[in-house]
Amino acid sequence: MKPENLEQAVSLTKKFTSKPSNEELLKLYGLYKQATEGDNETERPGGFDFKAAAKYNSWMSYKGKSKEEAIEEYIRLVEELSQTHL
Repeated sequence: MKPENLEQAVSLTKKFTSKPSNEELLKLYGLYKQATEGDNETERPGGFDFKAAAKYNSWMSYKGKSKEEAIEEYIRLVEELSQTHL
C-alpha cells in the first residue's frame, strides 16, 4: 500500500504489527512535526527528560526543511517501514 498523503501515511503506521526501532520512531516524529508545524520554535526540555529531549532533537534536525519536503520524506519513510512492520 502506497500512502497518497500525510493522513494516509499516519493511518498506515497505526496498522504496523511490529514496533519500529526508537531511531525510526524519532525520525517519524521529527518529520511529522516538521510537516505539520514547521521549524521547531519551542524551548528545549529539561536535561533529565531524555525522551522529550530526543524528540526535540529529532524535530530540530529537520529545521529549514519545507512542510512539503517533510511530508514527502515522511511518506517515503512510512512506505519503507511498512515493508518490515506490516
